[in-house]
Amino acid sequence: MSTSLQGLTAIVTGAGRGLGRAEALELARSGANVVVNDFGAPGRDGSGAASAAPADETVAEIRALGGQAVAHYGDVADLASAKALVDLAVETYGQLDILVNNAGILRDRMVFSMSEEEWDSVIHVHLKGHFATTRFVAAHWRDRSKAAGAPVYGRIVNTSSEAFVAGSAGQPNYAAAKGGIVGLTTSSASALARYGVTANVICPRARTRMTEDVFTGSMAAPSSGIDPLAPEHVSPLVAYLASPAAGNVNGQCFVVHGGMVAVLGAPPVLAKFDTAKEAFTPGELDELMSPFYAERRPGDGFANMAVLGLKHGG
Repeated sequence: MSTSLQGLTAIVTGAGRGLGRAEALELARSGANVVVNDFGAPGRDGSGAASAAPADETVAEIRALGGQAVAHYGDVADLASAKALVDLAVETYGQLDILVNNAGILRDRMVFSMSEEEWDSVIHVHLKGHFATTRFVAAHWRDRSKAAGAPVYGRIVNTSSEAFVAGSAGQPNYAAAKGGIVGLTTSSASALARYGVTANVICPRARTRMTEDVFTGSMAAPSSGIDPLAPEHVSPLVAYLASPAAGNVNGQCFVVHGGMVAVLGAPPVLAKFDTAKEAFTPGELDELMSPFYAERRPGDGFANMAVLGLKHGG
């Protein structure tokens, strides 16, 4: 199957810098027209001279490659702005085919110290931001499919994190938002498959401005050679999932970094307990469940810390 995106149109949110920028450039190199979203319009520097917005800089890079791109500066977690983003893509290029949700922020804090603003802002940008854009692209594709009387071409690539899988202790807001994004993705995959749309989610590990304080020490950037945490290790998977070649890939969750892609599976059912009576009592649950947990290692739970040890060739 083809991995060419020639003639297709993509939205990438948070694409002014870092991972989103790398994804937007990758999609453009594959032939897509790209609507580059990043919050913040052009302004003025200290001398009063015009200064470009981050989205404009990515647009300029795409155009320098010979591609087509346009900037959008709105907050994707605002529904009116998200609708305007989708409308901009359709009005500029005729239709929309691909949505890559990447925009996000960090407000790391232990759960016992976290403020309401730190919780709300991360949930707002990550989880509501993913929902808002998905809501309007889904309506666009459903309407097109109904008008055509057949499935259409649609691809959603959402961005979760290993923090959700491993249960990152210092990121309760971020882990919760990223877990919610996985639920949103699998729900969207089920709801939109009839219209020809796929929805998948990636858990990338990439060195960006947002994560520069996270990847330090042994994970600091190497002084020479290829950085295993470069965003360019992630963007090819996004381009693949956006392509015709990935038409049979739907409702999947991937961990990707440093030349490696891991496919995460469905959570297993480790045990099942049935009451011998009409209903459970706490005592009966103690008799059935306590021996099971006595044999498990301390800390063994739903979170999967092993995912943090995945690496290329390992």
